Amino acid sequence: MKLKHTFLLGFSLLLASISMIAQDETIFIEEPEAVEETVNDTLPKTKKYGIRLGVDISKLVRTAVEDGYTSFEVNGDYRLTNKIYAAAELGTSDRVWDEDGLKTTTTGSYIKIGADLNAYNNWLNMNNAIFGGLRYGFSSFKQELNTFDIYTTNPAFPTTPREVSIEESGLTASWAELIVGFKTEVLNNLYLSINLQVKRKISEQKPEDFDNLIIPGFNRTYDFSEFGVGYGYTISYLIPLYKK
Repeated sequence: MKLKHTFLLGFSLLLASISMIAQDETIFIEEPEAVEETVNDTLPKTKKYGIRLGVDISKLVRTAVEDGYTSFEVNGDYRLTNKIYAAAELGTSDRVWDEDGLKTTTTGSYIKIGADLNAYNNWLNMNNAIFGGLRYGFSSFKQELNTFDIYTTNPAFPTTPREVSIEESGLTASWAELIVGFKTEVLNNLYLSINLQVKRKISEQKPEDFDNLIIPGFNRTYDFSEFGVGYGYTISYLIPLYKK
């Protein structure tokens, strides 16, 4: 009996010891090392940066179908940032004005330089533009007065055109221009564009005996206003240099 009590006491002490050891023991579980993850931008670079060159096909069409009109213009732009483009136009003009009792011939060239801002948010892989821009225009030209009518209010003496040949060269003019339009990529890197222009003369040299009826690059002038208008319909090709 005594042996039995001794055995139970020993067994109880063993269980108590095991319980105390289990409570005091802390089991450490080693956490796996943090794996550094390098987040790579998986979006492809789709925004093309380069030089876009083109011609104004509206001037080519008018040259082909309109008498007394010969004009040619090349244009280009270069993408500076996501939305801003440096832009320029360079052209020549040879036009005959034969209205209101006057016939004149204007021949010259012009350049326009400035920048465009694209307001259109393209979807992925699109490169279209709805843009507005500013230009500074400068023209060098000559004017020739061919015929004019002598004004009279007497119906008994009708006016007859008087032929002359008065020419003045070395004339210049400058203007500021606001341009708005849009460009659409119809094929890969090939664009069609339509634009409207509002111009305001800054300076103008006039012939001594008559006014400038047309200024190359500025177009038609008016006695009562310093403003002019214009338009363009261009086809251009983008030479991509890199992407962002």
